[in-house]
Amino acid sequence: MALSEAGFDSVSQKNTAHQSNKTRDTNTRDNRINKLIPERKENTRPNRLQQPVSVRSLAYHPGLRAFFFQTLLIACVGAFLYTIIGNALDNLDQRGIATGFDFLDQTAGFGIGMSLIEYDETYSYGRTFLVGLLNTALVAVLGILFATIVGFIVGIARLSNNWLLNRLASVYIEVFRNIPLLLQILFWYFVVLQALPSPRQSLAIGEAAFLNVRGLFLPAPLFESGYQMVVAALLLAINIAVVIHLWAHRQQRDKGLQIPAWRYSLGVIVIIPSLVYFIAGQPISLEYPELKGFNFRGGISVMPELFALLIALCIYTASFIAEIVRSGINAVSHGQTEAAGSLGLKTSHTLRLIVIPLAMRVIVPPLTSQYLNLVKNSSLAMAIGYPDLVSVFAGTTLNQTGQAIEVIAMTMAVYLALSLLTSLLMNIYNRKIALVER
Repeated sequence: MALSEAGFDSVSQKNTAHQSNKTRDTNTRDNRINKLIPERKENTRPNRLQQPVSVRSLAYHPGLRAFFFQTLLIACVGAFLYTIIGNALDNLDQRGIATGFDFLDQTAGFGIGMSLIEYDETYSYGRTFLVGLLNTALVAVLGILFATIVGFIVGIARLSNNWLLNRLASVYIEVFRNIPLLLQILFWYFVVLQALPSPRQSLAIGEAAFLNVRGLFLPAPLFESGYQMVVAALLLAINIAVVIHLWAHRQQRDKGLQIPAWRYSLGVIVIIPSLVYFIAGQPISLEYPELKGFNFRGGISVMPELFALLIALCIYTASFIAEIVRSGINAVSHGQTEAAGSLGLKTSHTLRLIVIPLAMRVIVPPLTSQYLNLVKNSSLAMAIGYPDLVSVFAGTTLNQTGQAIEVIAMTMAVYLALSLLTSLLMNIYNRKIALVER
């Protein structure tokens, strides 16, 4: 019994010692953790709102400094504009020149060689503004269209495996983009077009078109009663052609089917208006130009100034567009063409369906800049007497009225609006063809 009690006491002592050691270890660990955690102290820093505001702190405050310098800049610009406008008004008052746009209602008293709308000497200066605006827009639209076509053809030819075609495209680019545009306009007008024969010895294409020193003469359409049906049929055919292209694109995307949409579209555009034309009794006819006296009468006449300007703008701008097209095509990975070749696609199909769509994402931004340059370069038409906005309005109208500020401001606003419109349309197209991340 004594031995069992002694054993029990020894076991109890061991358990007590173990618990004591465990408690001591726990306290030691808690002390270490408490040392690692900093004690929370009350915030003794004074409130920033309670601190006294000094001039130095205000001077180095970023928001106040930005506001001060922006206000100073606006005040300087306002003072500059106030000074120059006041100076201009004082000078105009000393010379007895009235300000405002009332001169637009006055009779112009001079003729214009080319007009897309009805015009003669009895119309007002406001009408001359519209005539010049439409003539400028005509050059810009036609120039962009032809320059794009020629530029893409030359740019693709620049990458051709045919040695002769490649070299001809290279010579074209290097020659025409390094000659000033004004010299090219003068060359085409004075050297080429002025060397054409007289009206009696005109270069003729059958009995329909004639080219001579007086310009290019083409047949003009004559509209009779019922022509609206033909126009409506043409619009309907165009809409059907658009639907065909959308359907063909969906078939290619979903099923991989190649549908000749261009053939179907061309057939629709030709057949439907032609049927309506004959059913309506042929309400549209052609008026052919005829030589009467020393010049042609009737038809549509394209004055040589417009012809020379379009040729120069087209050739000059197309040389830059060709290099843009070449660089855009080179930016497409060569693996794309190799993959197309492995699938058995023809070179024309590879170029039209794969290379050009991918290259357009690279081509469009610099192409927009070339379009803007073409619109602004059309103001050089004044050098050969083409009646654009600069020649008719900023030239003749300004000289007759003396309203320099108003006339120049309106002319600048027109070119600004044309450039912004061109940029807007190209940006919309650029967003449409851009890659969309999923």
